[in-house]
Amino acid sequence: MNTYLLYRNRDWKSPETYFDYGSIVQDLSLHILFRMASRAVIYERDEVKGITETDPFLQETMKRVMGVSLETYEEIAYRQEILKDCLNHEQFARELYSELTDILREWAHLGRQERKRTGSRNPVGDLMMDIQVLRLFLKGLARIRTLFEEAADLRSEGLCTLRDRLREQFPEETEQHYRTIADQIAFYISDRGDDEDRYPGEKLTVELPRIVFGVQAGDGMKLEGFVLQQVETQTKKYRDPNSAISKVQGFLQNRNGNVIPLSADSPVREQTSALEFEVVRYVMSFCEPFLKFYDDFFDQLHLQMGFYVGAVNLVHHMKRLGLDHCFPTVCTQNTLRFADLKEFVMCIEQRVNAVGNTCDIEEKSLLIVTGANQGGKSTFLRSIGIAQVCMQCGLPVTAASYASGIFPSFFTHFTRREDSAMNSGRLDEELGRMNQIIEHLGERSIILLNESFATTTEKEGSVIAYDIIKALQEAGVKILTVTHLLSFAKKVYEETKQTEAAGENPKTTFLSAQRLENGRRTFKMIQHEPELTSFGLDLYESIIVNKNEDSKRR
Repeated sequence: MNTYLLYRNRDWKSPETYFDYGSIVQDLSLHILFRMASRAVIYERDEVKGITETDPFLQETMKRVMGVSLETYEEIAYRQEILKDCLNHEQFARELYSELTDILREWAHLGRQERKRTGSRNPVGDLMMDIQVLRLFLKGLARIRTLFEEAADLRSEGLCTLRDRLREQFPEETEQHYRTIADQIAFYISDRGDDEDRYPGEKLTVELPRIVFGVQAGDGMKLEGFVLQQVETQTKKYRDPNSAISKVQGFLQNRNGNVIPLSADSPVREQTSALEFEVVRYVMSFCEPFLKFYDDFFDQLHLQMGFYVGAVNLVHHMKRLGLDHCFPTVCTQNTLRFADLKEFVMCIEQRVNAVGNTCDIEEKSLLIVTGANQGGKSTFLRSIGIAQVCMQCGLPVTAASYASGIFPSFFTHFTRREDSAMNSGRLDEELGRMNQIIEHLGERSIILLNESFATTTEKEGSVIAYDIIKALQEAGVKILTVTHLLSFAKKVYEETKQTEAAGENPKTTFLSAQRLENGRRTFKMIQHEPELTSFGLDLYESIIVNKNEDSKRR
């Protein structure tokens, strides 16, 4: 049975992630989001009282799903609609995810993974497991159907369509049909029934088979034309085989010519066991299509609901930090527009409601951000990267509004700290990563560059940056770059002015980290031409000079 909660017309089949997804996770610190998505916020009387422990499955699910970009506006809107439903029916979403977790845990306890690894080596054990799995599926599907029916006012296409499929493909008549089969062959997985230690003082029961065949007497009075007429499980009071009553019953059965006693070492017992196996296997063969039909259903629904539960958790973390959030609007690739956008990861790590930025970039393919050191430029770039990844998998973003195009070819190129694992210089390492990115560019590509090519001299780095970025821009790639390569920024700025003077619309725009006259950083990005300094003396004065003054006062 199909789930179709992540996509309208297909289930999750391990699609390809962004190229070098590991670098994107590292550069944007997305592992923080994965972890927080796996931890629910605990409320008490509408006040935050704590956070749950990490759910490893939710953490891994968010990592997998966020690493795959949706391709169209319709796909993003489809997920957003389902997520809104889950936010409005949070108890339903959490109970459904919890029920699926329990089903898969019990299935694993029955030996699901071991059977997959080793194959079928024990026919009797496999048959017993199939019966138990049948019971598990029936119980789980009935519970899932009930949860959907209780959430009667669901509105999203995905959840409503899934509810309709459950009604159609697993109605009560179908459930009762397979429950009857499971009850009829229950004897095969029962030895004594009730546990004497678990239920002290209660009567013990035993489930015994009753199998009826229709046969004909052929030539020589040989039996032929066997037809299975009835299979059922009879529940009887259990008696200790060594008790006096059991011995009397055994004696009377031995005196009855119509009864064949089955002693422990009787050849008839072996034949009877073989007969029971064949009968139960025959009956279970009618359940195989049902089991195969739902074999992948619980895994798919567990993963897909896990994504939405993780998304609900993220929204709660936004709320507890006082962050505005919205569902992004999908536009063309020439649009990047947002209001009060904040860097979600930094807010989580520092537990603050950070400064937000507002930006409206239309018909531009290159954004260059310069300005004062420690002015929030890298944070600004990361906020856009995080929001873009979230938008492209259907998640809300930490902004009052956010509108952008879809870029399935999404890349980040941030500077790396030098470490012993590097086999070459830092510039060679940067150029190597850039070469890999260029080889994997697609039709809709965006690159976030943070201090790229700053590992060499300013002059050489500016030349490299200019040549690479201009080539990418001419190839139709959208580039957002934070840089201290002022020669590069100035050269591009002069070319932009020349384009404007010629009456053409330049494809490049410039932002700068705002710095007040007293040197204070506002962490706001403003429209500004590239400056010839990064105001490093501000940091010197704020750290060294103030430290010396404090020492003198002491």
